[in-house]
Amino acid sequence: MKLRKDFITHESDGEQIMVAGSTSVFSGMVRSNRTAAFIVNCLKEETTQAEIVDAMAAKYDAPREVIEADVNKIIEKLNSIGAIE
Repeated sequence: MKLRKDFITHESDGEQIMVAGSTSVFSGMVRSNRTAAFIVNCLKEETTQAEIVDAMAAKYDAPREVIEADVNKIIEKLNSIGAIE
């Protein structure tokens, strides 16, 4: 899976903003915290959900179950707006 090319991201002051391009069904802006931004940044390259969980587990000191739940939740939301191909 990968972030669709028509979604543009910008980071500022620890917050990431993602805007859908004109070819997207979703029209709006998504504000992300650091965890969601980390996941979105992973999705800029072809990856799997398991690879994202592994990358987060290597970076953050949190129980794997919590990381898996967070990744699943963010990916579901991104899928719901058509941000992932």
